[in-house]
Amino acid sequence: MTVITVIKAEVIFLGQLSHPNLVKLIGYCCQDDHRVLIYEYMPRGSVENNLFSRVLLPLPWSTRMKIALGAAKGLAFLHEADKPVIYRDFKTSNILLDLDYNAKLSDFGLAKDGPEGDKSHVSTRIMGTYGYAAPEYIMTGHLSPRSDVYSFGVVLLELLTGRKSLDKSRPAREQNLTDWALPLLKEKKKLLNIVDPRLQGDFPIKAFHKAAMLAYHCLNRNPKARPLMRDIVDSLDPLQLSHPLPIEKTIVTVSTEVPNQHQFNVKTVTEFGAPL
Repeated sequence: MTVITVIKAEVIFLGQLSHPNLVKLIGYCCQDDHRVLIYEYMPRGSVENNLFSRVLLPLPWSTRMKIALGAAKGLAFLHEADKPVIYRDFKTSNILLDLDYNAKLSDFGLAKDGPEGDKSHVSTRIMGTYGYAAPEYIMTGHLSPRSDVYSFGVVLLELLTGRKSLDKSRPAREQNLTDWALPLLKEKKKLLNIVDPRLQGDFPIKAFHKAAMLAYHCLNRNPKARPLMRDIVDSLDPLQLSHPLPIEKTIVTVSTEVPNQHQFNVKTVTEFGAPL
């Protein structure tokens, strides 16, 4: 797809759709060779950067479930719009976060109008991101809302495991997240083997099992057996906890080693506690 085509798709979809879990398009420019899209500012960046960062503190369970629910609501809205939209490139790098960790979908350059009437899918050139794309879409080019459901299952699995959908640094059998996790998802006794160790056991086991089973159903190779996004929203809603979200605090320390002189050190840290 050309840059102009991508920008046109973004403007068309975001110009017609408005939802709390979709990034707002503020404006755009198409003048001569200049192509600019202006979105609302999302200060915490992408889920990808927050989830896999080696610098930031690990996202707690409650935040991960809040992100999953927000993203699910965004997809459900697209699928149930007056003119349904298939997102086609759902992944952690396209989910952005505001200060309160509310998830909003961005980058609609690959979005596609959904099937109409009695049609179950649309046929299109295969595009998207390997590791997230549904197997039937890769093999046939047949795209449906259930293709987004598969991609959602991959993202939910990333939130549960703390692993990337594709990671070449891991052993060969663990490089593809779904190939590694699906056999473990089938057995309840092995479910806890996939949990992100950075959570350090601080998560409700029953809720984890329910979220893991939801991911398993989303990743069904039979698209018709996957749940609808509205059903996924209903499944995630009870898993929301009122636990505090990570907040940033500025700490000022004063050093008085030198008489009559004060040295101020300012450090911003992220802690998990009640909002200020």
